[in-house]
Amino acid sequence: MQRIVLAGLFGLIFGAGIAISGMINPAKVLNFFDIAGNWDPSLILVMGSALTVTAIGFRFVLRREKPVLDQQFHLPTKRKPDVPLIGGSAVFGIGWGIAGFCPGGAIPALGLGDVSAFAFVAAMIAGILTARGLRQFAQRRVIQSA
Repeated sequence: MQRIVLAGLFGLIFGAGIAISGMINPAKVLNFFDIAGNWDPSLILVMGSALTVTAIGFRFVLRREKPVLDQQFHLPTKRKPDVPLIGGSAVFGIGWGIAGFCPGGAIPALGLGDVSAFAFVAAMIAGILTARGLRQFAQRRVIQSA
């Protein structure tokens, strides 16, 4: 229960940061990609701030033997990019460039009742379920061929 409450609290803080920075407005994000037109560099400040906080936070957190609310850290074991990572990153970036939403901006935008945010989140969930289904299908084929 404590983990759920804290996850909700940190989600609210994250969402507030996204909302305050204006990143729930797809036009603001799309203007970042419009270098030849109405370019808005404020996304660089938001991303740079997030990267700085994360880098500093990870240095402190990973010095601990284990997380406060778990028995171990769950860090990625793969060190090299693979096809699913590269493909997923490409789909993420293309979707972000087309819709102006990333998951971090779309979820708080749901609270505004923005129809495009609901459409984005529905498409995101469909994409997640499709990717999960394809991965399971591929794993079954590997097992059957072995």
